[in-house]
Amino acid sequence: MGAFFNRSLIEADIASLQNAMEAGTLTSEACVRWYLERIERFNPKLRAVLEVNPDAIAIAAALDAERRESGSRGPLHGIPILLKDNIDTGDRMHTSAGSIALAEHFAPGDSAVAAQLRAAGAVFLGKANMTEWANFMSGTMWAGYSSRGGLTLNPYSPGEFFVGGSSSGSGAATAANLCAAAIGTETSGSIISPASQNNLVGFKPTIGLVSRTGIIPITHSQDSAGPMTRTVRDAAILLGAMTAVDPAAAAMGESGRVAYSDYTPFLDADGLRGARIGIARYYYQGLDEARAEIIERAIELCKTLGAIVIDPVSLPCEDAKWDWSVMPFEFKKGLNDYLAKAGPGAYVRSLDELITYNEANRDAALKYGQDTLIWSNRTSGSLNEPEYVESLRLNRELARDQGIDHAIREHRLDALLFLGNEEGLDLSARAGYPALTVPGGYAETGVIAEGGYTTKGPQGITFVGTAYSEPVLLRLAYAYEQASKYRFAPPDPV
Repeated sequence: MGAFFNRSLIEADIASLQNAMEAGTLTSEACVRWYLERIERFNPKLRAVLEVNPDAIAIAAALDAERRESGSRGPLHGIPILLKDNIDTGDRMHTSAGSIALAEHFAPGDSAVAAQLRAAGAVFLGKANMTEWANFMSGTMWAGYSSRGGLTLNPYSPGEFFVGGSSSGSGAATAANLCAAAIGTETSGSIISPASQNNLVGFKPTIGLVSRTGIIPITHSQDSAGPMTRTVRDAAILLGAMTAVDPAAAAMGESGRVAYSDYTPFLDADGLRGARIGIARYYYQGLDEARAEIIERAIELCKTLGAIVIDPVSLPCEDAKWDWSVMPFEFKKGLNDYLAKAGPGAYVRSLDELITYNEANRDAALKYGQDTLIWSNRTSGSLNEPEYVESLRLNRELARDQGIDHAIREHRLDALLFLGNEEGLDLSARAGYPALTVPGGYAETGVIAEGGYTTKGPQGITFVGTAYSEPVLLRLAYAYEQASKYRFAPPDPV
């Protein structure tokens, strides 16, 4: 096992780990033990991991034996990853969405995403903490908080820097090298935000590219699982393992779907040359000086790398009044469907029961209240209301026809460029389109923002495209990453 392992696995990427395992200088079992030891040492401070997989070491050892006997399954064989706690696994780990109401819940089987990653040879280290119910519980809940796991902290400055949500644990753990990579989920910024705040790559795919079966939902029109990694290549590797068609996922059957089982061929260090990048200045207005400097530096780097930058780009939807009614309607329907089929240990079987349970256990469950749950519970849960139908239509028209698609058609763009998870990123969420963020720099100064956190710290640069433009976004982000090299590991928490 020798040389590779002794050098430390800090910042090791998936390809390096895989190469070392193939060369016999590292085993999956040793790799898993190393990450578990770091979780034991540093997670009490960060609270990024809710629980570790009691079978992780045994699974890794079995995969090592399989490699010796019949060879590798592929780039994820034996690679230790974390899963966000709203992703079902049919094993001895719980799936709770961070709620004490599901703290003892065992899912009846693997989600489609978990099954595909298992088949690819990934080792599940454990479940990552998250903003409870994917931040659809209370309007005052802090990002990263769950009643089951407490508040996840940003490893770059615990308690000072915003950790982002709702895939907070997936972001903090990957940044702090508690895993090789993690899977998060996003409805509106829940991958991109914590990836940006934790100096990571975060990839939210097009709705319909990755199955949502077996993932505790917010909305079926916006939810998606996606990779959270330290490199763009790792994100491409993970995404390719998650795109197999799931017959139970209706969105995967829609026309126009384009999927690949391997996205690494699209990585191109010269990928920004000749690319047309749009700058939607309307969405830059709220940036403080330090963050504005970071996005301006990113724009100049894109130009240096040969991109054709169209600045500014105006979108017809910029001054539109968005309707937030889609989420409560879809949440109630989706959650009721999920809880009705939940496995053993679920204390609640409907949204109504969840609200009642939380009230009965309010000291533990309701630190921030549950006004969002109550708001959602006022809907019928049928998705038949005219208000819902019109809200969904309007959101898609604004975000697609008057937003991203308009800009791409009008200016023949490859992508739009944003800072981190700022206001414009909600466009990709409502449109159901992909977004890919990559480390973009570090703000040395900042202002006090929502929740009392400073805007100082890591910042992401985010590329947004149209439906199924994942290959394009990977090409652009990889070129930017290779030229900028802004990723660095945080200090070990003390």
